[in-house]
Amino acid sequence: MQWIAVATPPFAAIEQFDRVLDQLGEDKVDGLEARYVGTTADGLRVVTLWETKEHADRFFANQLGPALAKVLGPEPAGRPEILGIDVARSYTRQPV
Repeated sequence: MQWIAVATPPFAAIEQFDRVLDQLGEDKVDGLEARYVGTTADGLRVVTLWETKEHADRFFANQLGPALAKVLGPEPAGRPEILGIDVARSYTRQPV
């Protein structure tokens, strides 16, 4: 089942997000179907769509954690706050 993660990173600047992506050093992340990044009045948000929750869990544990540590230092100011959503229905806009 597809899974959506809405994350609030432990930083507020899009430049820091870009540095984390640079640390990941990958164009393709296993199981990642889409990623959207933007700002709100409360800070940065990252919305990702995954093939499964297990794909997301592996990425967060094995890739994102180490990348955050390299960018923010060994004792980051916190971990991303993540709201997970099991996808029950989906809609994809089709080209005309």
